[in-house]
Amino acid sequence: MAQQKLRIAIIGQSNFAADVLELLLERSNIQVVGVFTIPNKGSREDILATTATAHKIPVFKFASWRRKGVVLPEVLEQYKSVGATLNVLPYCSQFIPMEVIDGAPLGSICYHPSILPRHRGASAISWTLIEGDEVAGFSIFWADDGLDTGPLLLTRQTNVEPTDTLDTIYKRFLYPEGVKAMGVAVDLVASGSAPKITQTEVGATYDPAMFKAENQVINLQQSAERIWNFVRGLDSVPGAIASVLFADGSEEQIRLFGAHLYSAGPVINGQPLRLKGLAKPAWIHSAGLLIEGTDGAFVNVRRIKRGSKVISASEWFRQAEQQPITDFSEDELAKKCILDGIWQAILKDTIEASTDFFAAGAGSMDVVRLVEEVKEAFDVHLENEHVFMAPVFEEFFGQLVQILRQGSGGSGGKQLDYEGFTLKANKRTIRVPTQLFINGEFLDAEGKRSLDIVNPTDETVLCKVACASANDVDKAVQAANTAFHGPWKQISARQRGQLMLNLADLMEKHKEELATIESVDSGAVYTLALKTHIGMSIDAWRYFAGWCDKIQGNTIPVNPARPNNVLTFTRKEPIGVCGLVTPWNYPLMMLSWKMAACIAAGNTCLIKPAQTCPLTALKFAELTVLAGFPPGVINVLPGKGSEAGQAVADHQLVRKLGFTGSTPVGKHIMKSCADSNLKKCSLELGGKSPLIIFADCDLDKAVKHGMSSVFFNKGENCIAAGRLFVEDRIHDEFVRRVLKDLRTMTIGDPLNRSTAHGPQNHKAHFDKLLEFCQRGVAEGAKLVYGGGRVPGLKGYFFTPTVFTDVADDMYIAQEESFGPIMIISKFSGSDVDSVMQRANRTEFGLASGVFTKDISKALSFADRIEAGTVFINVYNKTDVAAPFGGFKQSGYGKDLGQEALNEYLKTKCVTIEY
Repeated sequence: MAQQKLRIAIIGQSNFAADVLELLLERSNIQVVGVFTIPNKGSREDILATTATAHKIPVFKFASWRRKGVVLPEVLEQYKSVGATLNVLPYCSQFIPMEVIDGAPLGSICYHPSILPRHRGASAISWTLIEGDEVAGFSIFWADDGLDTGPLLLTRQTNVEPTDTLDTIYKRFLYPEGVKAMGVAVDLVASGSAPKITQTEVGATYDPAMFKAENQVINLQQSAERIWNFVRGLDSVPGAIASVLFADGSEEQIRLFGAHLYSAGPVINGQPLRLKGLAKPAWIHSAGLLIEGTDGAFVNVRRIKRGSKVISASEWFRQAEQQPITDFSEDELAKKCILDGIWQAILKDTIEASTDFFAAGAGSMDVVRLVEEVKEAFDVHLENEHVFMAPVFEEFFGQLVQILRQGSGGSGGKQLDYEGFTLKANKRTIRVPTQLFINGEFLDAEGKRSLDIVNPTDETVLCKVACASANDVDKAVQAANTAFHGPWKQISARQRGQLMLNLADLMEKHKEELATIESVDSGAVYTLALKTHIGMSIDAWRYFAGWCDKIQGNTIPVNPARPNNVLTFTRKEPIGVCGLVTPWNYPLMMLSWKMAACIAAGNTCLIKPAQTCPLTALKFAELTVLAGFPPGVINVLPGKGSEAGQAVADHQLVRKLGFTGSTPVGKHIMKSCADSNLKKCSLELGGKSPLIIFADCDLDKAVKHGMSSVFFNKGENCIAAGRLFVEDRIHDEFVRRVLKDLRTMTIGDPLNRSTAHGPQNHKAHFDKLLEFCQRGVAEGAKLVYGGGRVPGLKGYFFTPTVFTDVADDMYIAQEESFGPIMIISKFSGSDVDSVMQRANRTEFGLASGVFTKDISKALSFADRIEAGTVFINVYNKTDVAAPFGGFKQSGYGKDLGQEALNEYLKTKCVTIEY
């Protein structure tokens, strides 16, 4: 059917009307002859006027069309001057006189966001939700002299989803489909086929205007479903009004957002909040504000507006404790100028610190524009919700800075107050925390319980450190769980990687402090602590930071269900809250090996460091705050393994446990993981790593690495060579050279740069080494060096020890010493098979090594040895990119390398038929 030429006047305002204008301009048979809209708000012009001006369409701005019910002559004259044949009213907040409505020969068509005749009036979308309608939609009708009563031209509808709010239903359906439908309606008019269907009065409703504050007050004396519907009907503008009652009789008006029906069971650690009109107290809990309806069912409210600021409802009682950022850097202040320009471009007005985005006239589409422009300008993750939570310019800027610091500017993080002690050592004065670190804060343990931390160099008490209880562990788990489902999920993979890089940079900046603490606390030689304990920790954080945005699934070809097709793909997802329990031999390095992979995968965590040396873990916790990690992502709880460690293994919300320690404890943890909630666990346990030295080796190199394989880090090394098999032809020479080197080894203060061997970590371990040597002598092994305390030195200094003539059935040949004790056995070079059998005759399988110039012999060893790591002509050569972990009773799972990520990820398979 031929389309007649139309001269259209668009009457209205908003982005919706502007998009309708743009759509109509695409049609060749349509001329928009005039746009009639509202006056500027200050210097801010409505987007419809701006769009029309850009297309050189005449624009008319009227504050009012009539006075005392009578059309203003000058207004009517200007309207008539454009000679419109059809009026189109996409969205109009003004009363348009009938002289205008009927002034176009073809009449006027209006958009209304409900299925008429239901929900006539100005707040149709709100009432669709408030009344619990199962279907929402819009109508385009011919205007008459009634309130939304004219004949229908067309309607469209959609189901109301349980997750819908006023905002979502508008954005997903009423706005985009409404714009299209306005185009369809105009086309029908142009073709002469537009229907005029008389509205029935059956089921007609006229609903109160929700822009009046008295209509926004929620009635809490009704069912949970009706409370929920009322809140979502006013979400996100203007918000349902409720009043908080305080103990002194005063009231505070608040607005409620983000409601949903709640069925998750009793709240944990909730705090009561009295609301006016509610018989029972509401409850502030980790997920929001819980309100009980008259039917006994519950509604949970996620966000609350106090004054001009929207906060997470769960933060109600903590809001007063939060301090705004004031220490802005020069770069951040430069960003403030850019942000000022963005606000000014949107609001068309001068921006002050107190400028309220919404009070200045901004609407929902302005929120979208602000968010998109800020994201583009600063490459930052931002949601519409951030604008509602900080609508005042200064607050919004502070929020933006906080997000930027978390994502890419760790040096700007806040400083933490804590109780601690001052370590004066190594020509440094270092402040060290001694409290638990939970949810971004240092806190006392329950009952102020504490542990004595002993300096192994002189056996004096360094300080007292908080000792976590099971309840403290639960607090940390709850904080980690809240962070995992909250702020941590809002941070993108790339931002997560940047946070880890920030942390690595801070660790490098403070590496001398960290190495000093590690040396004093654990007895590690300072030079080794600096290079390995701290250096490899930094490397781990940088390595895994690079993996954050490279974790991905696969698409999988599967058999389709003909005639349909099938798409199957996998997602790699974080597990959730992870518990980490680490040993005392490499305090910060073991933390970093596990935690860096855990965090890179997107998990949150709590760590129980070793009871005897938790200080670097606590100093590390301070650095995580400076790096910008959100509260709850990382929690550090020093304590006893039997209490705090057991509580981590038993907790129902912990879904993964990473443990490094002894095999007996590992078995107990594995059982606890199974009995609690079948949590995933990875175990790096004991070792009795064999090192085979063939006569055809480079003997100088073999002696050097053989020494290192046993005495590195005082023998407190999980992959230490627990047993050396030396070919009989070079046995005596090998032993001679080892003894020669031992006699010149410097033993003493680990902070002295010339020291090569420091004290053992703690007294219980020192005593165990004495007992180990006594048993070796008693069973007939030959003690050729050491075997006891270093003479004349206070502290846990154990003399490097060498046993020879060790038979396979001896205790010292089978069990791990975890100390500086070299166990040497001979073998005949003519019987390689036998020595391989002897090397594998152990329940451990962590590491192994071989020295030989024969590549065939070396590769044969690598093929046959039952160990997770094989060193050939080298030892202790680990790297953060290489997987690390054992076989048999040395545990399972990997630290380091890409494989470590799999320990902290779960694979989800998604199949779609289409």
